[in-house]
Formats: sequence, C-alpha cells, structure tokens
Amino acid sequence: MADRVYPSSKPVTNGTAGAPTTAANGAFPATKAQLYGATRPAYRPQAHNRRRHSRSCCCSCCIWITFLLFFIILLVAIAGAIFYVLYRPHRPSFSVTNFKVSYLNLTSSSTLNSKFDLNITAKNPNKKLVYIYNPITVSILSNDIDIGDGTIPSFVQDKKNTTLLKAAITNTGKALDSTSVSTLKTDIKSKNGLPLKIELNTKVKAKVGGLKTPNIGIRVTCDGISATVPTGKTAATASTSNAKCKVDIRIKIWKWTF
Repeated sequence: MADRVYPSSKPVTNGTAGAPTTAANGAFPATKAQLYGATRPAYRPQAHNRRRHSRSCCCSCCIWITFLLFFIILLVAIAGAIFYVLYRPHRPSFSVTNFKVSYLNLTSSSTLNSKFDLNITAKNPNKKLVYIYNPITVSILSNDIDIGDGTIPSFVQDKKNTTLLKAAITNTGKALDSTSVSTLKTDIKSKNGLPLKIELNTKVKAKVGGLKTPNIGIRVTCDGISATVPTGKTAATASTSNAKCKVDIRIKIWKWTF
C-alpha cells in the first residue's frame, strides 16, 4: 500500500517553506503603535495658562511694592535733607554738674541700700528747634552692676537754653548676686574709689514752629566718674572732672533697637 504524503501545514511562499506570517506584519512583539493604531495622534500636554497668569500677577505685585518702598524712602531722604539744610539741627549736650553719694551699704543677705544726689546740665544748642523730653530713666552703674535707679520728670527745653536736671536716687533692699557683691566690696576698698557710670534713657521730640517730629529715642552715657563711699552721715562728693557724656540716637524697628 502506497504511503500517503500529506501536504505541509505551512504553505510555501515564494519557494521558502515555513516562513512566519508575522514577518509581513512587522517585528514581534507588537509595538504600541500596532496595538493602539498607528494613526492615533500623539498626546500633547496643554499649557497651564492659569498658573502662568497667577505667576505674572505675583511678579507684578512684587515689582510695584518694591518701587513704592523705594519711592517712600527717597521722599523721606529728600525731606530730611531739606530739613537739615534749613534748620541745621544739633544734638543736645549733657554734662555732670554734681554727684554725691549719701550712702551705699551691702547687707549680709546680699542686698543693697543706696542713695545718690545727681545734678546734670542739659543744653540745647539749636537756634530754631525746641526739644520736648519725655520722662527720663536714670541708672547708676558700677562695672555694669546696677546700683541705683530713678527718674527725671518730662520737660520742654527752649531754643539756645540750658536746663539743670536734678534727681534723688534711692534704692532699698535691691537684690544682688554673689559675684556682684564680691566685685562691689573690692571696689569700695580700692584707693581709686568706686567707678561709676550714669545712663539716661528717654524719648524726645523736636518742635519747629507748629510742627513736631515723632518721638526719637536717645541714650546719654556719662562715665569717668569715681567716688568714695562715706562711712558717716556726711555725703561724699564724687569726682566728675574727667566725666564725659555721649549722646546716642536709638532707632527701634519692630523688635530691634539700633
């Protein structure tokens, strides 16, 4: 019986047997273009016009705010220059006229009792400016240790005027730390006397005709003073021949003082 020869299951194409049918359709595995259709348009993200618009608005606001601040600073500088040219303002000057120590006692419980009598002369050298002083806080220091505090009432100082300021400074039971007590005891026994410094802190306005400036902080520091502590009831006069007073303008911006 003759053997039957069945035809191959894979047809012969162009004389080549067994060629895969995918050869005519491209590479295997199929690409995304073949899966989803090569004619599908590619995705193009749209521009975020709203975000760009908000950014441009913020930039414009920042530019305008910066310009406005610069313009205000420029106006203030011009006004200050005109004021200076017209009135030639000068700072007030201070000098220690008299300073007496009535008593200064340190107790066994590290407390301080003290009494000082202070005379200070304030001068207004300006011909067109009147100074209006707020109450003045007075501090007596020795090697940066606060040994006395007091106040001087507010006052008005006219043009080219000299004013004598008096203050009686008394402290009772002022608590000190052990280091401060030891330093004061050493200075009291010193032959050179107790070194003293006076600090005045206040705010002042300048008046020109009917116009007044805002309050400006000033600090007056007078050092170069020495005194001996009296042992009896007679007050001791401090040496003020080398005393020099310096006036500093203090400007406060928010929480910082310059």
